[in-house]
Amino acid sequence: MPTYILLSTLTPEGSKTLHQHPNRLEEVNKEITEFGCKVTGQFATLGMYDFISIIEAPDNETVAHLSVDLSSRGTVHITTLPAIPTTQLHEKLMGPKQMGR
Repeated sequence: MPTYILLSTLTPEGSKTLHQHPNRLEEVNKEITEFGCKVTGQFATLGMYDFISIIEAPDNETVAHLSVDLSSRGTVHITTLPAIPTTQLHEKLMGPKQMGR
């Protein structure tokens, strides 16, 4: 399955919810799994984003749907990025289709 990076920032309501219910992180991860995606990594971060989640999803449409559904709760803002393994990028760069050579 393709890999995606979800950059999440809690809203004030999301911070309140997480503070009162720390197990909410695991509950959301379970919902993500039930949605047909898989959390392969998750980190709390300092700075611009509160969490970085590495997700596997069947396709762009599924992860976009997931992001919209999670954001619609009003507790988090999500930026979703597709992640390309560097081995796959390397293969493309070495392939026959070239514009810059």
